Order: sequence, then structure tokens, then C-alpha cells
Amino acid sequence: MKKYTVDCIYDLILSVLSDVGMNITLKQDNSGINMSYNFIGDYVSYDSKRLIEAHKEILLPLPLEVYIKTITLHELGHAIDRQALQESLIRTLEIYEMKKQYSFKEIYNNDRLLTMILEEHIMNIKFEETAWDNAEQLNKEVHLVDMNEFEVIKAHSLSTYRKLYQEDLNLYNELFNHKVLQLA
Repeated sequence: MKKYTVDCIYDLILSVLSDVGMNITLKQDNSGINMSYNFIGDYVSYDSKRLIEAHKEILLPLPLEVYIKTITLHELGHAIDRQALQESLIRTLEIYEMKKQYSFKEIYNNDRLLTMILEEHIMNIKFEETAWDNAEQLNKEVHLVDMNEFEVIKAHSLSTYRKLYQEDLNLYNELFNHKVLQLA
């Protein structure tokens, strides 16, 4: 098995940027997030250690190189959708401020506040799906990864967002049903 160094991972990500012809700044960080697109600063950041860990979470054995190329294509898919991300900023900040203002317990016991959390989940899922659609188009143009492997990584990535949404939706339904029972 090939040993991936920090430099090797950087070069691999840079090669994807070059292959698709996108000139976006690349920054290494230690955030614990495998890879992220910052639409305000218009750059992609990555955490080499977390990329390796996240790759291991995929149930099917895929080469790390395929995982990194696919996730890079996905982040570039966000870059393609930059305008929509920018247009969501005001609402995103409103939700962020709400989260700072109220405790976890207050949010999850207030249907109006919990609705905002659900809205955030829905926005995030839509942005993720759009980024994956854009990544698929990029991959079709440059043929960097096998589409079957691409789909495995895409499904794994989207499942995280959908699972969190479903958990909060279940809590919202419980809260709503409890309120209805109290009114009866």
C-alpha cells in the first residue's frame, strides 16, 4: 500500500485542480474537516490526517487516491455553486446567531427554533446534492475516477447529512405530537 505524505496529498489535490482547469487557492489546515470549500474566501482547505481517517470510514475498500480525487471534485462542485452559497449567507448567519442565542435544550424544545435547524439541514443537503451533481459533471469531462467508486463515496457523504436531518426531524415530530396532545 502506498504511503501518503502531506506533500503527496497536496500534489494529488493540486493535480485535480489542474485536470479540471480550476484555479482555486488550496490551503492545508488541521481543522478535523477532511476537505471544505470556503465560498467567502474562494478557497479549498484540507486536513491530510482527517482525509486518511475519513477514507477508512467508507465501507467498501477504495484506494485513498480515488477518495481524495472524488472529495476534491466535490469541493470544486461547491465552488461552481458559489453564487448560490453567497446568496444563502444572510439566512445562514441568522440561523448561526439563533444557535448562539439559545441553548441546545431551548432549541430542541421550541418548534419555531427547531424549524430553523431543519431549514439549515435542508439548505445543507441541497448544497451538498448540487455540489455532487457538479462534481459528477466535472468527472464526466475529465474522467478522473470510476463512476461506481464515485457513487459509493457520494452516497456515504450524503448519508451523513441526511441522517442528521432525519434525527432532528424525528425530534421535531415528537415535539409537535407532544404539543398536539397537550392541546387535546
